[in-house]
Amino acid sequence: MAPTLEGRDDALLPDFPKGPLQAYRARASFSWKELLLFLEGEETVRFKRTVFSALENDPLFAQRGRADLPLERYRELTFLRCKRVFEYNFLSAEEMLQMRQKVSALVNCLGMYDWSLAVKYSLHMLIFSSAIYSLGSERHFKYIAKIFSMEIFGCFALTELSHGSNTKAIRTTAHYDPSSEEFIIHSPDFEASKFWVGNMGKTATHAVVFAQLHTPGGQCHGLHAFVVQIRDPKTLLPMPGVMVGDIGRKLGQNGLDNGFAMFHKVRISRQDLLNGVGDVTPEGTYVTPFKDDRQRFGASLGGLSFGRISIMGMSIVNLKLALCIAIRFSATRRQFGPANAEEIPILEYQTQQWRLLPYLAAAYALDHFCKSLFLDLVELQQGLKTGDRSARQAELGREIHALASAGKPLASWTAQQGIQECREACGGHGYLAMNRLGDLRDDNDPNCTYEGDNNVLLQQTSNYLLGLLEAGARDGARFESPVKTVDFLEAYPDILGQRFTCPSAGDSWDSLAPLAAYKWLICYLLRESDRKLNHERSSGSSDFDARNNAQVYHCRTLALAFMEFTVAQRFHDFTHHPSVPPPLRGVLGRLSALYTLWSLSSHVASLYQGGYFSGEHAGKMMEAAILDLCSQLKDDAVALVDVLAPPDFVLDAPIGKADGEVYQNLWAAVLQESQVLERASWWPEFSIKKPVIGSLKPKL
Repeated sequence: MAPTLEGRDDALLPDFPKGPLQAYRARASFSWKELLLFLEGEETVRFKRTVFSALENDPLFAQRGRADLPLERYRELTFLRCKRVFEYNFLSAEEMLQMRQKVSALVNCLGMYDWSLAVKYSLHMLIFSSAIYSLGSERHFKYIAKIFSMEIFGCFALTELSHGSNTKAIRTTAHYDPSSEEFIIHSPDFEASKFWVGNMGKTATHAVVFAQLHTPGGQCHGLHAFVVQIRDPKTLLPMPGVMVGDIGRKLGQNGLDNGFAMFHKVRISRQDLLNGVGDVTPEGTYVTPFKDDRQRFGASLGGLSFGRISIMGMSIVNLKLALCIAIRFSATRRQFGPANAEEIPILEYQTQQWRLLPYLAAAYALDHFCKSLFLDLVELQQGLKTGDRSARQAELGREIHALASAGKPLASWTAQQGIQECREACGGHGYLAMNRLGDLRDDNDPNCTYEGDNNVLLQQTSNYLLGLLEAGARDGARFESPVKTVDFLEAYPDILGQRFTCPSAGDSWDSLAPLAAYKWLICYLLRESDRKLNHERSSGSSDFDARNNAQVYHCRTLALAFMEFTVAQRFHDFTHHPSVPPPLRGVLGRLSALYTLWSLSSHVASLYQGGYFSGEHAGKMMEAAILDLCSQLKDDAVALVDVLAPPDFVLDAPIGKADGEVYQNLWAAVLQESQVLERASWWPEFSIKKPVIGSLKPKL
């Protein structure tokens, strides 16, 4: 049974220890406890504290996975910890299926501790099981019970050695044999081996394998998913016809065993085709509820949106952890100061505020967007399971696909850049491995690649927007969507005619002014991307070449700007909603304004190029507003990361501990490292075996 936290609220949210951070905490304009409970709710906060408490009090979790651990030992530790999470049973099977937000909270808690553990657990419990549940039917539910009992262990096998982003070109085949009512899973050569598959390297017994489905007569029906046993659960030895192995050490997340598999005419039951999007009768006839092949293909890969939204959450967690470390360090690290005065915390310097606080605003904005997009996805999945074939359901799927396809790049790149900024903002101490910023950077790095390369994914979003523009020009279709992210484009021609109007002297730039600028920017980039495509086509380019030549400075920028605006708009609506408690409105409003302005500032050249800005005043006003908001948020920064921070045991960074005793904690951690005071084992190489200078000089 999972341990529980009981007692008064101060047991749930105890005050932080007194120390050097107390001065900033005392100056905060809001209560960090009130903001945390408003954003997450008491039930989720209590649940997360329960998970954290279990990890901290369990000797198996005493030392987080480290880069210097032997690979085999790290893999073993990760598996043992994954098994222990099953033993705690933080969430029942019913809760896992029905309370998806709690599931997300559990994965994030595990990820804050170690992403190798979190990814291993979620690939099995969420990705593998979700693929079977959403792509399969009742006949496959037998696997769900085995997943939750850990009788089997799963993985999601889509990518191959020679194909990743281009999923339509996957080469693994599944030929149906009506005489035995079996599919024959086969890898035509080593380039078609499944590759990079998490959990496959050492532990997975079963895989959801994507392969090209062929029926008798030679007809190929495209990519479909199959449940394939790859190892014997009793011995973990490969099944006949399966060559499965580990791809080796990676840049990060080395507790996770990524692997490969080749199939040599492996026979599986017809029943193991996940038949939610298409089925084969015993006689070999292909049947599908989808009339359009593109719709069927999109439905078969619908689980990727869940994966991409999950990666958004992972990236945001990494950014939060880095910010907790860097901002707490910056609030206690003192360097320089006015003449004949005490040194001041480096957080007081404008440059340090400008480097860190926009990323703090981004963490809050992206976190809200990710959670709201997850709820949109839940609505979509519920419609799929109830057989909703309405036009709205189809459009909701397209919209969520477009948002997830740009949301992952925006979140993972923001985290990548933000973690690096945090590392540099902590100076030399940030480079010390024990302060974890290097691990966070390396563990976050794959978020920019898996479930779709970021630059490739952005094309999905720009194609979606350009398709809406073309539909409007072709048959007068309205710009509208189920979650209303594109509805503002209905005023597309009028927005293009707008120009920036400077706020009056007494007004500050709240998020409304940059949101209006974003709407113009997206309309401008949409028009310019459309013109670029048409110019390429009229010049004789094929559609493929036209799209290829219209990415840089056009479609790619369009997709990112649209995503930044969507995140900013949702966060603005949330922070300005009447339900926000009055004591929290000021700080949340400033975070919203800073994120929107800071994101928009990367597009200043386009705003001037397209004529929305004119003269130097607009650009200077934007810069001044960003710096002013950073200054206003400076005294709230420590309290804002207190809202985000896990317990010290989980954060695991001496310079980021909640007491703010940076030097005391760092010194103690250094002295507790292994062999720090011991003489080098190779000391005779210096003291006894002196080099004979020039003895190995080459003789020509």
